[in-house]
Amino acid sequence: MNLQGKTALVTGSTSGIGLGIALKLAEAGANLILNGFGEVDAALAAVRAKGVKAGHHLADVGKPEEIATMIAYAEEQFGGVDILVNNAGIQHVAPVEEFPVERWDAIIAINLSSVFHATRLALPGMRQRGWGRIVNIASVHGLVGSVQKAAYVAAKHGVVGLTKVVALETAQSNITCNALCPGWVLTPLIQKQIELRATDGDFDRARRELLAEKQPSQDFVTPEQLGELVLFLSSQAASQVRGVAWTVDGGWTAQ
Repeated sequence: MNLQGKTALVTGSTSGIGLGIALKLAEAGANLILNGFGEVDAALAAVRAKGVKAGHHLADVGKPEEIATMIAYAEEQFGGVDILVNNAGIQHVAPVEEFPVERWDAIIAINLSSVFHATRLALPGMRQRGWGRIVNIASVHGLVGSVQKAAYVAAKHGVVGLTKVVALETAQSNITCNALCPGWVLTPLIQKQIELRATDGDFDRARRELLAEKQPSQDFVTPEQLGELVLFLSSQAASQVRGVAWTVDGGWTAQ
């Protein structure tokens, strides 16, 4: 896989899934624009160690005007976005009748609306250059529901639907749009859920119990595996993979 000369923008990429994807793209030669509020210097150093150009933009993707500024930065400093990976996301857990309205609004803004805004702003440049790849990191919760996750499930279902629409609207071009739907990935977000379960300090038990509830493989998906799939979806071999919601869930949705 050779992505030299291409530029990838990965939202929420200073840690976790996003950084794992960014590193895989960098290994294939793509220049990277990172985004997020984590350990920026360490993330940039890790990407640059792959021998590519890398930058960081601090856009809060919950705010459309900041996404616009980030896409403008990509055009000015990197010549545009060839590969857009919409990965940024947040979570809050509560029953519907107790769900804080401000948390609902924030989750919809970051997990769903940001995908729309980044896509609508990146697409014109992709069309002009005659090539593009959009990969939306949805979730298994874009296909099935779970209790107390109303906003997250609604947003991720929306991402899957938006992915299909964009795929149809770009179907006769060299631009593709697809979604990945991971199950449990051991990210800081999931680590917090494990810690909440481990009231007796037994983190191994809490980890096993979390996996046993949903994921038959009894193992976590890794950011590196998701990165490899983004590489595939960026390849010529995947040029007719369009509008797919690709599960990477250890058998979760096979049940």
